[in-house]
Amino acid sequence: MRITTERLALEPISLDYLESTYAYASDLETTRYMCFYPHDSIEETRAFIESAMEEWEKARPGRCEFVVLAEGRHIGGITLDRLEDGSVDLAWIMNKQYWGRGYATEAAKAAMAWGRDNVGMHRFVAMCDSENERSWRLMERLGMRRVPGVGKRKNRSSDEERLELTYELVM
Repeated sequence: MRITTERLALEPISLDYLESTYAYASDLETTRYMCFYPHDSIEETRAFIESAMEEWEKARPGRCEFVVLAEGRHIGGITLDRLEDGSVDLAWIMNKQYWGRGYATEAAKAAMAWGRDNVGMHRFVAMCDSENERSWRLMERLGMRRVPGVGKRKNRSSDEERLELTYELVM
């Protein structure tokens, strides 16, 4: 399976992308606002990818983990993760070398459209550290609206509890 846009391709993650995933998943600048990153070792990245690959084998995957490719280069990842309330957690990570080019927006739009059109995903939510302006601005570009209130989160690379913003979109 492959999703294509004007500039990108999205496909299910595989171990072919172990090194390139680890490159951004272990980078402190890239992951500073994230709960499940940075990865401490390539073995942790391997376990993550293997878990995602097992999920893709299910008749109805709960988590759809895509790699994002630009001109054949692996530049990031997009996740659609079904939540218990029927909504879908939308998440992304991009190698910092590719920030500011609109790739995350383009990939997220494509993943959401695929989820809606192919597997009945309609209510998307996304969360971010309140200081992660790049992420909440991306959510707004996607047409997502901020849910009132502020939650709490613990980013893996931080010792302090942080404020979390939540956005949602029904399509």
